[in-house]
Amino acid sequence: MKYKYLFTLLFTLVVFAVSAQTVVIRSHDPHIKLMGRTAMLDEAAVLAWPGASASINFYGSGVKVTLKDERGDNYFNVILDGKVIGVLHPDSIKKEYILAANLSATNHTLELFKRTEWTMGKTLLYEFALDKGSATLAPPPVNRRKMEFFGNSITCGYADIDSSGRDRGTSIYENAYLSYATITAHHFNSEFNITARSGIGILVSWFPQIMPEMYDRLDPNDSESKWDFSKYIPDVVVINLFQNDSWIVKQPENEQFKARFVNKAPTEEQIIKAYRDFLKNVRSKYPKAKIICALGSMDATQQGSPWPGYIAKAVGLTNDKNIMTHFFPYKNTPGHPNVKEQQAMADDLIAFIEQNVKW
Repeated sequence: MKYKYLFTLLFTLVVFAVSAQTVVIRSHDPHIKLMGRTAMLDEAAVLAWPGASASINFYGSGVKVTLKDERGDNYFNVILDGKVIGVLHPDSIKKEYILAANLSATNHTLELFKRTEWTMGKTLLYEFALDKGSATLAPPPVNRRKMEFFGNSITCGYADIDSSGRDRGTSIYENAYLSYATITAHHFNSEFNITARSGIGILVSWFPQIMPEMYDRLDPNDSESKWDFSKYIPDVVVINLFQNDSWIVKQPENEQFKARFVNKAPTEEQIIKAYRDFLKNVRSKYPKAKIICALGSMDATQQGSPWPGYIAKAVGLTNDKNIMTHFFPYKNTPGHPNVKEQQAMADDLIAFIEQNVKW
């Protein structure tokens, strides 16, 4: 009998010792679900693209995270059990942050969602740490549906939470969580990648890089860093580009106009060909995806604009029944879409997908 009691005592001591320890979930741990194009270093996951996220399921009363931001210019939503409970602004030094505390000791889901685009810098995620007495659970499930969005500032959520109306583009006013892309993906309970940058175009951008040169990158700053498209195959792809092109092709004094076109604006045929060539690239990566060629809701879709027509002609030339067009109504207000206008775009896109996509 005494051996039985001794065994029980030892078992109790082991359980107590384990429960008294902090549970650490390092970046490579399969209990972490990463979403978005995420590079992996030896000690950290690299969150760069807008909408990139890291999620865990756990049992316990609290969770912390260790991060290091490239230059302290990024913002993250902290999402607990499906609700945004806070905003995290990580420092440029490696540091641990409390994400949630004093929770009921039960099962929880925690998601850290990158609100800001990659031009604000990268963020290194080293580990999550659960409070004493906690435990990791199976990672959040991978959703059956998958989407990818290729876009510009509209897709990034540029200035969408700038309530002053000044359309400020600094990181604090950008929230990809409230962009039409994220709202649409959440509606369909879909995984999603946002491959986007403010100011980018297909023919020309407000800077040297254009989307056909960036769309296939893992590290958006490195032309040699290539994304493995076999890792993520979307069912639906949404392309919302040409807004920036529509401005710059009319500015012969613009530095990027000169770099791309010298002194002569592209012809209609050249514009259509550029879009069609990009479509071919996307189709080559995703042979079975439904592709929605969108535009709007800024002035590229205002009455009389030729840009929806360029896209329609490019799509027509593909003879691909799984490539569609959808143009958001012109919002007819200054600046970028605000939260209300992003929601209107999402409602519009959701209705279109429900009517035209079987998945």
